[in-house]
Amino acid sequence: MARPLTDQEKRRQISLRGIPDLENVHELIKGFNRHLHFTLVKDRNIATPRDYYSALAHTVRDHLVGRWIRTQQFYYESDPKRVYYLSLEFYMGRTLQNTMVNLGVQNTCDEAMYQLGLDIEELEEIEEDAGLGNGGLGRLAACFLDSMATLGLAAYGYGIRYEYGIFNQKIRDGCQVEEADDWLRYGNPWEKSRPEFMLPVHFYGRVQETKEGSKWVDTQVVLAMPYDTPIPGYQNNTVNTMRLWSARAPNDFNLKDFNVGDYIQAVLDRNLAENISRVLYPNDNFFEGKELRLKQEYFVVAATLQDIIRRFKTSKSGSPSVAVQLNDTHPAMAIPELMRIFVDIEKLDWDVAWDLTRRTFAYTNHTVLPEALERWPIKLMETLLPRHLQIIYQINQKHLDNIAALFPDDMDKLRAMSLIEEDGEKRVNMAHLCIVGSHAVNGVAEIHSNIIKTQVFRNFSDLEPGKFQNKTNGITPRRWLLVCNTGLVDVIAEAIGEDFVTDLDQLKKLNDFVDDKHFLQSIMKVKQENKLKFAQYLEKEYNVKINPGSIFDVHVKRIHEYKRQVLNCLHIIHLYNQIRMKPNAPFTPRTVIIGGKAAPGYHMAKMIIKLITSVGDVINNDPVVGDKLKVIFLENYRVSLAEKVIPATDLSEQISTAGTEASGTGNMKFMLNGALTIGTLDGANVEMAEEAGKENMFIFGMTVDEVQEMDKEGYDAMSYYEKLPELKQVMDQITSGFFSLKQPHLFKDITDMLFKYDRFKVFADFEAYVKCQERVSKLFQDPIEWSKMVLRNIAATGKFSSDRTITEYARDIWGVEPSNIKIPPPSEPLFDVKASLS
Repeated sequence: MARPLTDQEKRRQISLRGIPDLENVHELIKGFNRHLHFTLVKDRNIATPRDYYSALAHTVRDHLVGRWIRTQQFYYESDPKRVYYLSLEFYMGRTLQNTMVNLGVQNTCDEAMYQLGLDIEELEEIEEDAGLGNGGLGRLAACFLDSMATLGLAAYGYGIRYEYGIFNQKIRDGCQVEEADDWLRYGNPWEKSRPEFMLPVHFYGRVQETKEGSKWVDTQVVLAMPYDTPIPGYQNNTVNTMRLWSARAPNDFNLKDFNVGDYIQAVLDRNLAENISRVLYPNDNFFEGKELRLKQEYFVVAATLQDIIRRFKTSKSGSPSVAVQLNDTHPAMAIPELMRIFVDIEKLDWDVAWDLTRRTFAYTNHTVLPEALERWPIKLMETLLPRHLQIIYQINQKHLDNIAALFPDDMDKLRAMSLIEEDGEKRVNMAHLCIVGSHAVNGVAEIHSNIIKTQVFRNFSDLEPGKFQNKTNGITPRRWLLVCNTGLVDVIAEAIGEDFVTDLDQLKKLNDFVDDKHFLQSIMKVKQENKLKFAQYLEKEYNVKINPGSIFDVHVKRIHEYKRQVLNCLHIIHLYNQIRMKPNAPFTPRTVIIGGKAAPGYHMAKMIIKLITSVGDVINNDPVVGDKLKVIFLENYRVSLAEKVIPATDLSEQISTAGTEASGTGNMKFMLNGALTIGTLDGANVEMAEEAGKENMFIFGMTVDEVQEMDKEGYDAMSYYEKLPELKQVMDQITSGFFSLKQPHLFKDITDMLFKYDRFKVFADFEAYVKCQERVSKLFQDPIEWSKMVLRNIAATGKFSSDRTITEYARDIWGVEPSNIKIPPPSEPLFDVKASLS
């Protein structure tokens, strides 16, 4: 017999998790027991919680498989234009709960586990995060896959199946320590290996000129083994595919080199080939010119393009109906690789091949930071990919001939627009290769796209203005609302219905409730429940008690100078000084939560973590402070932790120096989950302020124009230090070793940076930031006014759905139309495809 429903669950019956039907519950239990028995070879006496998670995951996957096969059948029959999203990163997080939500079986699974005496939330916590990305770029790719499936696009994600994802971060003595992320240790129930589609990828060798043309010979071969993961759309029975490649050595690898009989060494050397997919490079917005990284970049595109061409050749129509999106410059080698295939293998004329290549590719730029732009040394490319270097030279020659014809005698323009940089070590500029080899180039927020057009790639934009576009990033409302904030979903669904899940613009209807006190209280209640839940989590995991009535002030993202965690830290010390100076004065309690990983080789970012944890140690142990102010550094920030902290946040910190953050997507997740933003006019913050109204955000600091003006005039950090007594006090404390008594000069590198060579002008925005934070504290004391602002923000998030972003990519770049066709479930016959499309 089913258990009685709680009040919350009764409310949820109207909502989006699917009503548990007893017959389906019974089937699920049967499936669960079958997998426990036959897949895991266990019974209930010896099964571990991980076995139960695995049995549930396999049971849920059973519900995907029929839809997955049927989707591929549908694509084969209807032969739509196919979209290929190439990314070196896919930051997927956990899969179980998201899949249950998208299939509409979450309540059924919940009830089935309850009847088996298991807690579904505990099982969900066992799943490893698939951390195959560093941050925003990889998570964006994951959100895009969800939207492409939900919009019924015939789309495929292609990347690398890293054996070790983004490192696990441990904080020891306040410092970051990296541990390997062995996420595949217990297997991965969501993937299916496809050895029958294994493909060869070539490296090294030399180019031989023959009568038939150029041939790339004497190469070393590595095999690319595909692993497929199903990507379900939201309750439309579409299940797309993410295909990740794993490197395998061929059986004869190096054996011919060991004719003296060192068979053992030859087999051990197979690791050299298989290292290609061993580990994700843990760098975000920083280019590291390592040979292994270039191997990874070529490996993924070479395998993917062979796969795309195989699928194209077996398609029914055989018409050139392929769009390939390059997620940043990491897959840029796809351009010369496709030219090599067309010219050397398919024997197409160069101009025909180049026209096809340009019409196939589109390029998304994700950063304007110079240290992030990829420039590969010619010498390395000549050794590793000699034929591709020849092709790049040829592309460049034709490109420069074109420029020279338009701008005779303008050597500066030729130099600025060349794919080959000659100053110092000769290098290939991969962004220039992407621009020249694509039919569309886009930035990821309005302000970022304008900077690309008017500054970073101005010469290219002047030449082909129609090529440059903007596609403001978005997030999937499925994971970032339905999965992580069910309380808020229920309140919204009760007020405006359920259509907002696939049409986030519907949230505008919430503006009708801004003066409805009862509704505002419901929103406040959900936030308080989320805060209490997160406070319990912190107490359990960190053994720290926090005040759930305080402002949860959250700053979570990669640790980087441009994201200015240091500015936040200076403000924390300033608040601490205020409390110490006037312990009995009124003070709005605040819990500052900072989290994020620093690239292992990024010394300054690691020192910033040490500064935050040291400041926290002093403040959290000062009896004068009590629970007025707490500082928490969240260890090992990742997707599954984001799903916990974002719904509990009151204040979202988006405080990068204007003109440095391309877009941000964390800012959107917080906004959707009812946090208010304190931020600069940077990235997508600008559009968030346009949508919600600037008065409903806490905007401070210099604009892009003001930053550029300061760059011209020169930034003088010392003048701010001498002018602002609060800043002087804070800096003197850090410099004197107040927060590092045993090592007074511990933070010298940070203070030197702030005073002498701070590219991101922390001091220039300090005063405005402090004043803005005072506004935050004041408003927080008026819960109704705060909630009104929260509601206006939630109501304005429609634009920031990745469904909107992908619809724009589809129409403006890929030349495809989203489809609302619902493929019949496996239990029903597949309809007449031709009739359904007409």
